[in-house]
Amino acid sequence: MKLFGYFRSSAAYRVRIALNLKAIPWESELVDLRAPVSAQHSREFRALNPQGLVPVLIDGEHTLTQSLAILEYLEETHPQPPLLPHSPAARAAVRALALAVACDIHPLDNLRVLNYLRSPLGHDDAAVNAWYAHWITLGFSALEQQARRLGDGRHLYGDSVTLADVCLVPQMANACRFNCDLEPFPTLCAICTHLQAAPAFARAAPEAQPDAS
Repeated sequence: MKLFGYFRSSAAYRVRIALNLKAIPWESELVDLRAPVSAQHSREFRALNPQGLVPVLIDGEHTLTQSLAILEYLEETHPQPPLLPHSPAARAAVRALALAVACDIHPLDNLRVLNYLRSPLGHDDAAVNAWYAHWITLGFSALEQQARRLGDGRHLYGDSVTLADVCLVPQMANACRFNCDLEPFPTLCAICTHLQAAPAFARAAPEAQPDAS
């Protein structure tokens, strides 16, 4: 498999974690999202993904986009170790937690949204950072409550790694990078501290990637 990604992309980070957890061999294809390179807008990359977004996963003749779809694909094609519980209700609960990050928090704090706030809308860094922190606080406040009810203090749901954890850890890493106040979320912080020490998570971390700078 070949993964097109960027070291700071939380969506690509999710896929790296899952590939590592499932011990799937993969190659990294770097896509520099930073101006002036902006490789996501190149003709070559747009041929892979017309949205111009990472990650893109190539598996043989299949070209896959959207991190949650890729994670589900990996779960179906490489079911061990499982990232979804057995029962339909538990699977729905894990998916809901994952989607709370991937659909409700991440899109509002994504790079292209932050860039649009800066230009053409003309907001300064203080305003952009306040925007970022607002959505982190709103989303993490709900997740903190759910983690206390549904997890064991080391995982967002149950007592093993699920898709919910795979989504949470990259979002927490971004929140730390933007200096968000995480004191109100001790359970989420404890979960991420525990998981980030695991080899599959550590190898997927942004700072461990070849394009980290």
